[in-house]
Amino acid sequence: MGAPKGNQFWKQRSKHGRDKLFSSPEMLWDASCEYFEWCDTNPLKEEEIVKVKGTWDIATTNKMRAYTLTGLCLFLGCSTEYLRHFEENNKDSKDFMPIITRIREVIYTQKFEGASAGLLNANIIARDLGLADKREQNVKVEQPLFPDE
Repeated sequence: MGAPKGNQFWKQRSKHGRDKLFSSPEMLWDASCEYFEWCDTNPLKEEEIVKVKGTWDIATTNKMRAYTLTGLCLFLGCSTEYLRHFEENNKDSKDFMPIITRIREVIYTQKFEGASAGLLNANIIARDLGLADKREQNVKVEQPLFPDE
């Protein structure tokens, strides 16, 4: 059974819509720093079988975990779409935009420096960061490669 016509039950709500995840830029920055710290304290693990004195053993090495916006959103419990809308809706904010910019710059710098030091796969990071090794080739062919018979 539907609600009766002319009802005004919506006026009984104490609030409309969902709460913001971050009511202040400081909360956003603190939560982002928690994510960065979590990445640093929870590196990826690589296991390798090694032979030592005639016996086989498993050696575990820690690998750098790259900071990502997707990882940040998963850590914060929101989607990348939510973050994009949050950024669009606060683009004129003198409070949130410096923090969002700083977060993006921290992520970019960590990836770039990790790839530069050989700690992350440079090809993958270069593509992710939009860096390209462009080579322009001008080839002039005077005769066709496959002449007509």
